[in-house]
Amino acid sequence: MMYSYSIWSLLAIAVFIIIFHKKLFIIISHRVKRYSKSNMTISLLPLGNLGWPYIGETLEYISSAYTHSPESFMDKRRHMYGKVFKSHIFGSPTIISTDAEVNRSILQSDAKTFVPFYPKSLTELMGKSSILLINGSLQRRIHGLIGSFFKSPHIKARITHDMQKYVQQSMANWQENCTVYIQHQAKNIAFQVLVKALIGIDGGEKLDILKINFQEFIAGLMSLPINFPGTTLYRSLQAKKRMVKLIQNIIQEKREKNIISTVNEDVADVLLNDTSRELTDELISDNMIDFMIPGEDSVPVLITLAVKYLSDSPLALQQLTEENLTLKRLKEKQGETIVWSDYLSLPFTQNVISETLRLGNIIIGVMRKAVKDVEIKGYLIPKGWCTFVYFRSVHLDDNLYDFPYQFNPWRWQSKDTNNCNFTPFGGGQRLCPGLDLARLEASIFLHHFTTQFKWVAEEDSIVNFPTVRMKKGMPVRVKRRENSS
Repeated sequence: MMYSYSIWSLLAIAVFIIIFHKKLFIIISHRVKRYSKSNMTISLLPLGNLGWPYIGETLEYISSAYTHSPESFMDKRRHMYGKVFKSHIFGSPTIISTDAEVNRSILQSDAKTFVPFYPKSLTELMGKSSILLINGSLQRRIHGLIGSFFKSPHIKARITHDMQKYVQQSMANWQENCTVYIQHQAKNIAFQVLVKALIGIDGGEKLDILKINFQEFIAGLMSLPINFPGTTLYRSLQAKKRMVKLIQNIIQEKREKNIISTVNEDVADVLLNDTSRELTDELISDNMIDFMIPGEDSVPVLITLAVKYLSDSPLALQQLTEENLTLKRLKEKQGETIVWSDYLSLPFTQNVISETLRLGNIIIGVMRKAVKDVEIKGYLIPKGWCTFVYFRSVHLDDNLYDFPYQFNPWRWQSKDTNNCNFTPFGGGQRLCPGLDLARLEASIFLHHFTTQFKWVAEEDSIVNFPTVRMKKGMPVRVKRRENSS
């Protein structure tokens, strides 16, 4: 079944590129010829291969992404051309970087040098006002407001309370010696936490409507950019319109009832309280939906992969469990509840999360487009070309990490997570504003899971394309610990 799906995906993408990018390839050819006229520029343009006409090397990249070694496409070219090389993928000439220093320079650059680049279906779904696409002062303003909001102790305490509540509600329904699908459970929990943090919805009919439409919406994120009734993209756009209408109604209710709190309780409050005229209701509602994407992918997959790696590493599981049981017993003895700072201060639990982020590579990289000719570390990135900052190759580089394909959370006892070799949340002005939230949610889930249950993992495998996930949803057979309540 997976093989059949892969072939059809490759053929679909090939047709898309041939239809929509013929003119672009002609432009590329002219640009390469122009650069070839200067001996100096030839030495700066990275080595590599633009591949087949129109298609480039897209099919080979995607076919490798479906395997258990998705970095094989990059590794092959790294050995041939070096850590930075040129290619042609997803309809654009691309400079691919697997070099940590080059990656850092690109991530730290501003909109005068690089702007975000996404496939056409993604840009249509997100819209021109999405924080993922806008640049300049407005992007910095929104990013700063949301980043400060999620870092505040008040919100961390609120999110901790909500996460604990939803985790406990979910786990209370788990039947003894029955199969639980961790990925599905984590998605439900993370989505509830995030929606409440974004727009203040705490269960009920509105949350159910959002869930249904959001599933329809994300189905189009990696679809062909063909928008007419019956296509995946069309259905996704219709689902987004329904969600935008619901969120705009919530915003209007806040304005009419004058219930926008001076103490911001959710992201909508933060943006509505800002004095900037650029932050319209339409822009706010559009971005609320984009912010929901981590609730579907990043956080749930982080939790799921952590459970998978711990299941395969009994020593790591034992140490993490003992650390969390010690915290639980201490708090019970003191008659205190566990607060957000307790979860984030568990050293081995944080090491497990860091190692899961490094090995799992939930976000494999980011794409940017050069708005002018850029030279970084002796490499030329021509104006109009894309750059693919590929995190996965850096995180799995045996020159940077000993035995990089082994799950080894103990390596972080002597490593600093704040370095250019470790970028699971991106970097620069577009560093993920929810990075603390992701660690906190994962820590809370792992604490309650390991202190309440023992489990046996059923056979499953990691799928790396188009997004990272467990093929079967990470099924485990659970058994409650004695005195786990």
